[in-house]
Amino acid sequence: MKKILFLLLAGMQCLAVTAQGFRAPAYPLINHDTYFSIWSTTDKLTDAPTKHWTGTDQSLTGLIKVDGTAYRFMGNEEKTYKTLIPTSDEENYQTKYTETQPASGWENVQFNDADWKNGIAPFGDNNADKTSWKTKDIWVRRTFTLNQSDFKKLYLKISHDDNVEVYLNGEKVYNKTGWVQKFVFIEIDDAIRKNLKAGKNVLAIHCANTAGGSHLDAGLVTEPVSTQKANILVADQTNVDMNATQTSYNFTCGKVDLTLTFTSPLLLDDLNLLSRPISYISYQVKANDGKTHNVQVYFGASTDIAVNTSMQPVTTQKYTSNNIAILKAGTVEQPILQKKGDDVRIDWGYMYVGVPQSYGSNQYVTSSTDAMNNFLQNTTLASVKDGKHLVLSTIIPLGKVSSTPKEQFIMLGYDDLYAIQYFNQNLKAWWKLDPSKTIESELGAAARDYTSILKRCTDFNQSLQKAAVAAGGENYAKLCILGYRQSISAHKLVKSPQGEILFLSKENFSGGFINTVDVTYPSAPLYLVYNPALMEGMMNGIFYFSESGKNTSPFAAHDLGTYPLANGQTYGEGMPVEESGNMLILAGAIAKAEGNANYAKKHWKTLTTWANYLNKEGLDPANQLCTDDFAGHLARNANLSVKAIVGVGCYAMLAEQMGDKATAEKYRNSAKEMVGKWMQLADAGDHYALTFNNKDTWSEKYNMVWDKVLGLNLFPKSVYDKEVKYYLTKQNEYGLPLDSRKTYTKSDWVLWTAGLTDNQNDFNALVNPIYKYATETTSRVPISDWHETTTGKMVGFQARSVVGGYFMKLLEDKFAKQ
Repeated sequence: MKKILFLLLAGMQCLAVTAQGFRAPAYPLINHDTYFSIWSTTDKLTDAPTKHWTGTDQSLTGLIKVDGTAYRFMGNEEKTYKTLIPTSDEENYQTKYTETQPASGWENVQFNDADWKNGIAPFGDNNADKTSWKTKDIWVRRTFTLNQSDFKKLYLKISHDDNVEVYLNGEKVYNKTGWVQKFVFIEIDDAIRKNLKAGKNVLAIHCANTAGGSHLDAGLVTEPVSTQKANILVADQTNVDMNATQTSYNFTCGKVDLTLTFTSPLLLDDLNLLSRPISYISYQVKANDGKTHNVQVYFGASTDIAVNTSMQPVTTQKYTSNNIAILKAGTVEQPILQKKGDDVRIDWGYMYVGVPQSYGSNQYVTSSTDAMNNFLQNTTLASVKDGKHLVLSTIIPLGKVSSTPKEQFIMLGYDDLYAIQYFNQNLKAWWKLDPSKTIESELGAAARDYTSILKRCTDFNQSLQKAAVAAGGENYAKLCILGYRQSISAHKLVKSPQGEILFLSKENFSGGFINTVDVTYPSAPLYLVYNPALMEGMMNGIFYFSESGKNTSPFAAHDLGTYPLANGQTYGEGMPVEESGNMLILAGAIAKAEGNANYAKKHWKTLTTWANYLNKEGLDPANQLCTDDFAGHLARNANLSVKAIVGVGCYAMLAEQMGDKATAEKYRNSAKEMVGKWMQLADAGDHYALTFNNKDTWSEKYNMVWDKVLGLNLFPKSVYDKEVKYYLTKQNEYGLPLDSRKTYTKSDWVLWTAGLTDNQNDFNALVNPIYKYATETTSRVPISDWHETTTGKMVGFQARSVVGGYFMKLLEDKFAKQ
């Protein structure tokens, strides 16, 4: 997402990147929400296809032709396959199966399976599975006929849960102990591939369900023959850089230089712009040899951006509207809000590629194998209307290019039709609240406003960079830049039926829940710095859940459902102290940011219930989960107790702001009394323990940072100092471990922990290993907040909104200046 038009000074100014270059785990390109989120996961943009944050290919390709010579500067060839026998994402095929141990030779072609049952794939114990399989073992035989057998490559396409062994014509081609979440493609050895026959063949599978769910689905594919004939050179990438709203690449393409910039204008103070689902891809081209050259640019966007799996049929359209030439694509089926879960991509609504008509561009739709031929061979390809795995192609003629730069831009947009289901009512995205707005009118507005929007982005990028450097230094600023778009694009902005703002997160790759409170909590600093109204939008649904009577617990809910369905909590158990403490602390932080307690006043009865729960149960928590639930249940958790204490302290602060002195004094005294007891219970000499009952343990007391940032003054400064001094003795190469149980950590918590000190050297000592992790990790995903401090590799989680927590030091600086 970035810039480009012919508007000289403004465009050139926008290309100045404020943050100095550094290697990111993944580079954000198109970032709007959890469905419309495309990344580059390699150092060079040409090394691999671009991907959705889940890791599934969502290919954007870019070529530039200079005096007839073509260079590739974006994307790489996708691995595509031609189906021989389909899996259920293409059709629900019929096969033979038994759940009783068969006779020997069951895997051979000649075996008689007449007494086996007939079943339609996929097999499993999920409602989506066509044939129920709830026993331990299943044996499947799939007989198929081929017209040819001389394939150069052959792959098994399979998804299974759990252990599996697969045979082709009696020869074992695959076995695995364990399960795979999505389809994997296993190349079959040449010797076995050559046994494939023109005529009857058998794919035979045994799958064993050892624990949890069951699932089996398999087919065979081969590689299609490429129709691309022209040679393409690879552009020389000379730099990559990123700032808060942009990622920019520089290339040398023979005799011209290209600056490619992706801009997603996620400006938090403008909700209409924030919600507008349109990014810019900008091209600035100039000659590097003092001469003039004829230049054309090609942009291709895979229709996989609009599907959950590439085998889903799509339909396309080419038209013009609002002076924009448009290509549109979406699934034929359009299952609006029918899919939920974690590793899921949107398959409803429509993607759009738009370019100003004045550019004289050539647009067409083809298969992925034919997508570039029109550009490479100067031929005219007829557009394809329907199909699978298509490409929306746009060719822009820049004409004669000299040493004076030329700029143009393409827009990539997505209209999801309906965004969220909120207590059984489907809601549209915020930008559609005005019924007169359409995606076409938004594309037109985005084109007209290009120059002013890019200027606003540039100003904001520079402002964030400057403030973050002043708060924590250069490395800290780069971490904030890294977290900015990732955090925002893990949310969706809508309005509730009650007229309230809802800014709902998806708990990416850690459950897929919607509006998880202990994801909201670590994400909060970013939004408290730049727009507390969005912080309210992250809490409104949780308050409604309790105040509507739908949640009757005396503590806050964990979540509102599984994304995109916010119909009530789906997590298996509550986190009573955790979530109640989170909501009270964040209500206090909103009051601090807004300078009044009006938001808390609206929900005072509910906050009082939660404060009383913490007052009673929070000091010495029972055996329950906290936000670090991956580490398991823990009783007498000292850090969780800190959260309860700070939560009670925030309630007292809110009461005082509302003028209720008696309540404020009562709860502040209670919080102070809890602090005294906590210091005795957690004291382990030179530090404070992980649990009150084991002084040979330790943990990051990251929850304590709110006491400092909000100026509650509950804990003595000596507590902060003792903890920080101890932490500095426990660091590993890539950061401070979360606690004494394991060597892994959470990077957001480390940056909160660093906020406990006012000593810049100590702050740097805690932050720099996290920066080292971010720039050196071999886990090439949108940064994982859960990593190993010894190796720098992710343990789990990716692309989560919690990296908004990196802004804690910036928030402290903001509050200190109020």
